[in-house]
Amino acid sequence: MTSPTASLLLTPYTSAALRLRNRVVMAPMTRLRADEDGVPLPIVADYYARRAGAGLIVTEGVWPAFAGQSLWRQPGLVTEAQVAGWRRVTSAVHAAGGVIFAQLMHGGRHSHPLTRIDGGLPLAPSAVPLPGPQHTRAGKRAPAVPRPMTAHDIAETVEDYARAARNAVRAGFDGVELHGANSYLIHQFLADGTNLRTDAYGGDVSGRIRFAREAVEAVAAAVGPHRTAIRLSPGNPQSGMVEADPGPVYRALAAALAPLGLAYVHLSQASDYPALAELRPLLAGTTVIGNVGENRAPTDRAAGEAVLRAGTADLVSYGRAFLANPDLPRRLAADLPLAAPDTAFLYTHGPEGYTAPPGRPAEAEDRAGAPVV
Repeated sequence: MTSPTASLLLTPYTSAALRLRNRVVMAPMTRLRADEDGVPLPIVADYYARRAGAGLIVTEGVWPAFAGQSLWRQPGLVTEAQVAGWRRVTSAVHAAGGVIFAQLMHGGRHSHPLTRIDGGLPLAPSAVPLPGPQHTRAGKRAPAVPRPMTAHDIAETVEDYARAARNAVRAGFDGVELHGANSYLIHQFLADGTNLRTDAYGGDVSGRIRFAREAVEAVAAAVGPHRTAIRLSPGNPQSGMVEADPGPVYRALAAALAPLGLAYVHLSQASDYPALAELRPLLAGTTVIGNVGENRAPTDRAAGEAVLRAGTADLVSYGRAFLANPDLPRRLAADLPLAAPDTAFLYTHGPEGYTAPPGRPAEAEDRAGAPVV
């Protein structure tokens, strides 16, 4: 058997904001391993530390305010207990030589009184509910109709992002990624199907990008642009999103983000819109992370290398491949086959299928909470 050739994915990457051992990024993936107060469980530290071989880890979506919680037992970055819980995670990742950003995810219409600790109605740009049932702590329920955000709600939410970013830095994160993709709040402002506003935060292109721009600028002012990033998925149809013509909106947003000196922009090629090819030239001087597995087959070594060779991104994010392959960079380096994740345990709450292999009982933990592996 011949030795695999060196992979572009395993070459180091350095920018003004990042010093990474390789170009493999762990994409954010919801796992719901927090307690009922939104504090990450002890097993979360082990889960991320095992994946510290990635050049960069981006956590699952973390709510930046009680009003932004979209799922029951989703972690937050609001209370002191949550900050302390995440500090255990970042310490474990740093001890293993990793770099980790927190993804700040406000659910917007992706919420329900039965998913939120505060029991509140979801807030969104407009009163457009999700098209299908909402998962809650009491099972599936009809979606709640969101309350359209007032100017005061918008200003408060922008500050919530900034406050959560400061909490993330206190928790030891190397930076934060605002979730502007996959149908969550920022994406809801960008998309014409969910933003029916006629005020300064809707209507034309400048109005639709305003919330995203203000949120990014507030976070950059709070923790520095070198610790600030955003993820976007132009045209992504997940959860009933509609963007009739993504191009003008995302070109305008990319032009607004380019001068800010952000740590990176994470672009998901999630639709027929050529996000990487079209937006990369507008982000000159900004690190771009490319994701090409959204709504498609999981990204493998060849697909990731193709992105780097094409020059449409500097780094490549892998999602599903990291679930069952915590040592993914090593496997990519040796061109080894990749295991497929057991999807039955994606959104459960214990160690099985998370830090313990599927088939182990979920109660297989010692008294200190450490997973038995």
